[in-house]
Amino acid sequence: MLAQKSPVRPARSPIRFENRQAPSGVRFVLNNGTTEDKPIIDSMLGGVAVFDYDNDGYLDIYFTNGAGIPSLEKNGPAFYNRLFHNNRDGTFTDVTQRAGVKGDGYSMGVAAADYDNDGWTDLYVTGVNRNILFHNNGNGTFTDVTEKAGVGGITSGGKKAWSVAAAWVDYNNDGLLDLFVANYVDWSVAKNRLCGDPGRRLSCTPELYDPLPNILYRNNGDGTFTDVSQATRVAQHLGKAMSVAIADYDGDGFTDIFVANDREPNSLFHNLSGKEFAEVGMESGVALTDDGLAVSSMGSDFRDVNNDGRPDLVVTSLQGEAFHYFLNLGGGLFSDRAYPAGLGYPSTRMSGWSIGAYDFDNDGFKDLFTANSHVHENVQFYWPEQYRQPNAVFRNQGGERFSDATSNAGAALREAAAHRGSAFGDLNNDGKVDVVVSVIGAPAELLYNTSPATNHWILIQTVGKASNRDGIGTRIKLTGQSGLTQYNQVTTSVGYASSSDKRVQFGLGADRRIREIELRWPSGKVQVLKDIAVDQVLKVVEE
Repeated sequence: MLAQKSPVRPARSPIRFENRQAPSGVRFVLNNGTTEDKPIIDSMLGGVAVFDYDNDGYLDIYFTNGAGIPSLEKNGPAFYNRLFHNNRDGTFTDVTQRAGVKGDGYSMGVAAADYDNDGWTDLYVTGVNRNILFHNNGNGTFTDVTEKAGVGGITSGGKKAWSVAAAWVDYNNDGLLDLFVANYVDWSVAKNRLCGDPGRRLSCTPELYDPLPNILYRNNGDGTFTDVSQATRVAQHLGKAMSVAIADYDGDGFTDIFVANDREPNSLFHNLSGKEFAEVGMESGVALTDDGLAVSSMGSDFRDVNNDGRPDLVVTSLQGEAFHYFLNLGGGLFSDRAYPAGLGYPSTRMSGWSIGAYDFDNDGFKDLFTANSHVHENVQFYWPEQYRQPNAVFRNQGGERFSDATSNAGAALREAAAHRGSAFGDLNNDGKVDVVVSVIGAPAELLYNTSPATNHWILIQTVGKASNRDGIGTRIKLTGQSGLTQYNQVTTSVGYASSSDKRVQFGLGADRRIREIELRWPSGKVQVLKDIAVDQVLKVVEE
């Protein structure tokens, strides 16, 4: 099915970003605690979350951090995670100590959502030696409830897994958010392998380590969770997971789960009516490249990119492998259209960690942002490649093709750095999606979207009643005044080991009114709104 053509040609203004980290007060440097041996964990960290922890209508920022590797198994010394409160004037205040969310392990990723439906967003932090569930108390503080909740990241074998990413998802549509934890490889200080020459070590390939099963925790509704990985058949499929993204790709009303695996076939867990999952990566066409190779899949996003009503998959990978644009053909099948879409060749020159599919110029078509850097700090000694790389933005040219718009996006996107996780959201509520990127050994980047405000927009915040309070899993269809129809869904699991704004953004082009918004809630309820004003944050409560 070809992508839909816009009835009205949207304004074609440039996509631009400006790094406003310096005046923001966000003083955070991602510390991987690296040693001369370059253990595999020191290249993998860096998740970041944007979420409104105090419900003041503005997004706050949470960064994960590393620890001292030699003493890792003793839980220290940690460099500590950081929470920055949005002061609503372009500045942020470090509230980590008061909030109680600094952590004490070698952290990797973060997933934000309201798991107990009390109206306050909670945090789940993944890591090498600790996973932590921080419950939001609603008074500016959090409590570590990991042990009570039973979500410490222990596999069925009784061992703490190295967890990289996580996703909140109501897989059984009971109104309670469940937790999917994506695990990487069986690594420890004792099992660490050495690669490369002395003084020029490389982070060893994951092929030298055994894969791990992922974990699915079912929310019991009383503050505790039950590990249902075996019962749902999730644990039967081993992998080396780097990211997880969710969407109902076949429109059956149950949210499915995609896992990007490193040098292993990707996994697509098809949700079978909320009871169990069938792993269909191979038969669906998303497990391998077109020539049958398992590549270094890293960040992922699961959204309808071409406005045909079916969620597509975009996945980053290592330099030389090309990123992937798995177009959803319907019938449970996908086709990698990266090269026909103009993504293939330019992405072979990049190592992409995180990725997000968002409409940065508000023209009605989702663009792509990738946070880039090579895996190996010493790569230049072995290959004609660079460790530090600039980020990139690809402009959607109407649903079927993309163009590399990085060169015109401003000086902020020309800065080469060791980028890792990225989170997406409108930090200043001006209707344009901004990006926060973590950087190893350098200040984090606050990339404000400064694209000309020539097009209209809307941000939709869902509040579930029968569904989970965040409305995660809600499918939204929007039809503009001109007739252009778009699709999206509520999720916070975006990119690499990171968590993005739960509000759903739509660019509207020249449309000054919205003809109709249709919401299909996880509960099965369908809600339709008509004749909606543009350029607003719209809160929709499930009826």
